[in-house]
Amino acid sequence: MKRLTALSVPLLTLAIAGCGEESDQLPVDGRDFDGVNYSEPAPYQGRVIDGYLKNARVWLDVDGDGQHTPGPMAVTLPSGVSHTLENGEPTALTGAGGRFELDVSELEVAPQDGSSLDPSDYALYAVAMAGKTLEETRNGEVPVARAYLMTASPGVQNVTPLTTLARYRFEVAKRTSPDPEKVTSESYAEFEGLNLLQDYILGGDERAHAYARAMARFMASQIPDDYNTALSAAGSDGTERLLSTDAVELLGFSLVQNAPAIIGAVEGKVSAGNYSNLDQDSLELPDVPLELSNPVLLTRQQVFADAGSRDLGISAELFFDYTEGGQLSSISARGCLVPSLTEIARLVQVNGYLAELKTQWLPGASLSELSKVFYDEDGIHERIIFDWKNKQAYFDSVTFCHQDTLGVAPEISELDGTPEITWEWEDANAVVESVAGQPDRTVTLFAANSPADVLVAEASDATLASGAAPGSQITGYRLVAGEQVAELVFAEVDDSCKPPATEQVPLASANQYVTRLFEVEHTGGSGAYEYDIRKYDGLAVERLLRYPVYDPATAALENVDSDTGLFQWQLYYPGLDTEGLSEVAANLIEHAYLVDDTGAEVCGDPFPEAPSNAYARVDYGYQALSEYLLEGLSSEVAPE
Repeated sequence: MKRLTALSVPLLTLAIAGCGEESDQLPVDGRDFDGVNYSEPAPYQGRVIDGYLKNARVWLDVDGDGQHTPGPMAVTLPSGVSHTLENGEPTALTGAGGRFELDVSELEVAPQDGSSLDPSDYALYAVAMAGKTLEETRNGEVPVARAYLMTASPGVQNVTPLTTLARYRFEVAKRTSPDPEKVTSESYAEFEGLNLLQDYILGGDERAHAYARAMARFMASQIPDDYNTALSAAGSDGTERLLSTDAVELLGFSLVQNAPAIIGAVEGKVSAGNYSNLDQDSLELPDVPLELSNPVLLTRQQVFADAGSRDLGISAELFFDYTEGGQLSSISARGCLVPSLTEIARLVQVNGYLAELKTQWLPGASLSELSKVFYDEDGIHERIIFDWKNKQAYFDSVTFCHQDTLGVAPEISELDGTPEITWEWEDANAVVESVAGQPDRTVTLFAANSPADVLVAEASDATLASGAAPGSQITGYRLVAGEQVAELVFAEVDDSCKPPATEQVPLASANQYVTRLFEVEHTGGSGAYEYDIRKYDGLAVERLLRYPVYDPATAALENVDSDTGLFQWQLYYPGLDTEGLSEVAANLIEHAYLVDDTGAEVCGDPFPEAPSNAYARVDYGYQALSEYLLEGLSSEVAPE
């Protein structure tokens, strides 16, 4: 993910309305008063600006969800009394000059119930609607081509692309600060030498206007097509609730993330500082797909495999990086990771969108004693980089962890050199792995079904992800290296292994139970993929519990006590009785253990407790996409 560079934020003297101006005109900087010539009128008034925008929908966001809330809506006062806004959040359409007046009379509270609600305590939002909202330009009124959403911090009554940037820079700082009470919106009112709160048209600031127009175009590019279409439809007035709170925040965070690139695009096209004549259509703005569903993503794995001691001391940590669209861009390791062709193939099948895989990234652990050595040195030692556009991925390492198992040794002592392993694909069903310095070692994996994504969970059905019915063949995968073939093939689906009725004990339990067995034949022998698939208290449980691994190269390591090369991963999930457990979280792996292959459980039996003796344990950490982006921005928005 791109990171913002630290930016200085010089303080500006805020513009004040001059003598002779109308006494009810908002100050240039958009605050609710300037302490000299402005006294707040009874209606809450302001302006919506890209250029001045007429017929834009504006509202006071009393409940903080970023969408207009209709009435009646209840607001709990500090006194604990519930106050009702019969007409919902105050809202209006802007008129000429982008001006609006909000009727805030319903914010008045009966004296016996407490103090009246202050409109300046709430953020303003405004949406420009495609084909309906008109931008006032030197050439007349021009309809907005595509919808976009803007906001302003509480107390700021100009709503512009720049106030949107100020608002979300403040939000990032406040939410990530160890002392959020000390973070003030005023600290984020300036950026790149600009007052972000000003009416830049009234103030004649062409540079600010050029930046704002470019930001408006960028924000419009990230609005979902269905939202844009709905707002442009006949009968829409902009009050429709079409975005989630998470989606609204993601749009704001993305603006903060990409503001330097947007400003850079403007500066790259400006000639001799003449911002007023800038051709906005000539700007090459960032093209950043944004996943507004806010998926929960695997962001970290800790590997405990202190080889030789079996005490499971930490030996590696993996970090997963994503684009704003939720597409995996890289995996970096402190210590050693395990470059897995089968995992690359699973990921290729969903074009890098890890949240679309039931198990996201399956566990892996290097049992080389060198992993712990490198981990103790700190830093990043191995990395997988994904180039989805060109259908390639690369593994780069500075360690010798894989010399015995894969014959892979680093070319240089720093990352970003020639990759040790390259993966390429033309479609999702065949991935080719090539190892540097080993021209005879090219492996192709054919995968009709991702090994751990076989089932679509139903409490009473064994439907396959491929759509096949019970009794049909499930293809596993085939690894082809020259004349050598390694494969995993699922046996026919056995419809006899259904879970008992959910009201029966023990399957009413919140513990893990084996409710599906899929036998497999693989190069090292036979085994089974074991699943827990059922309904529990309204949750659709869809969990892979255990699967076999044949790895003779790892078994041959001096510190590994295995004669057969047969291992298995045992996976553990949150207890189903965990308070507030969502369906997504219920099916995310918490811990995984690598142990000797002990065979499959009996269908319907409880899954064993976590083993006390294992070759490795992998702990998983997850974040919602918005949390991940917020964390990445946290150190970049603080003013100097």
